Amino acid sequence: MSAPALPRWADVALLPLVNLAMALVVAGIVVAFIGQDPLEVLKLLIQGAFGSARGFSYTLYYATTFIFTGLAVAVATHGGLFNIGAEGQATLGGLGAGLFALWLAPSLPSVIMLPLMVLAAAAFGAAWAAVPGWLQAYRGSHIVITTIMFNFIAYTLLVYLLVNVLKPTGSMAVESAEFAASAHLPTMKEALAPLGIEWPSSPLNLSFLLALAACVLVYVYLWHTRAGYRLRTVGSNVGAAEYAGIKPAHQTLIAMAISGALAGLVGVNEIAGVSRRIILDFVGGAGFTGIAVAIMGRNHPFGILLASLLFGALFQGGAEVTFEMPGVTRDMVVALQGFIILFSGAMAYVFAPYLARMIHALPITVKRREAA
Repeated sequence: MSAPALPRWADVALLPLVNLAMALVVAGIVVAFIGQDPLEVLKLLIQGAFGSARGFSYTLYYATTFIFTGLAVAVATHGGLFNIGAEGQATLGGLGAGLFALWLAPSLPSVIMLPLMVLAAAAFGAAWAAVPGWLQAYRGSHIVITTIMFNFIAYTLLVYLLVNVLKPTGSMAVESAEFAASAHLPTMKEALAPLGIEWPSSPLNLSFLLALAACVLVYVYLWHTRAGYRLRTVGSNVGAAEYAGIKPAHQTLIAMAISGALAGLVGVNEIAGVSRRIILDFVGGAGFTGIAVAIMGRNHPFGILLASLLFGALFQGGAEVTFEMPGVTRDMVVALQGFIILFSGAMAYVFAPYLARMIHALPITVKRREAA
């Protein structure tokens, strides 16, 4: 006998919390095996991520990047595509923003330069993603294979340009020259100071507001426009979409271009807002973390926002844990992230049948209230 269906509210809200709890339990067992107190580790992690304004600021900084990559993966998924190339698209986005900064920042004011960098990051990311999209749509190449290949190509291109073209003469560091001041995206501390608001020094910058705007725009596009409906129709049923007169190949290109543009905006956070020069490995695996963020957030912008905050807290809180508890290494924090990805991704619906049975076994009054 098959298990009853899991209600929509439980699938969206309750199941991710159950998966997160199981990941924490398993991680706690591993921490206990190495002789550390799991509750103390969890306490330090939460305090490091949310216990101070500075720690929370770092959490939001990490979350900003994960919002962009999570949205990128989600848009492609709604179009029926598994975009595993957000890493490379983010790399090209940062490269595009940096090239425009090196070229135009000395002669343009920030009010023009910063929007140009945003547009450049989105355009370079979109163009890089559109090529695998075209190959999938018109040549039948598998999107997973091509996007993985393009990750390596993007990184190799970045290395080549930094080593042979962009590195200042006489410099030993593999990085470009610093951008002119007009290409410096203000940090949150710099932006709030004129308003009389004191904010701690941290890498958090105004691209966080751009990430929140991206969440709203993606939600409106996917669920409140005809174009978004066409994209989701193709992702749900290609045959039905074709019967309705929708061109799947066209939607594939659109989905990948939007996905790449969102991933490219990572460059605004990291290149314009933090390093303020082109550097190596500024993406740092965020493209792959975005896959877990999108899965845990059920490919919905609001869920992705919450999942990004969680992973941002793991990155920031994990750093505090390794500092305060020498017995817990950075590898243990990475293992915790891995458990969350495992339970929220590969094993996302393992507990769904048991949870559904528990919900349907509730007293009839509760079920009637749910139906109402």
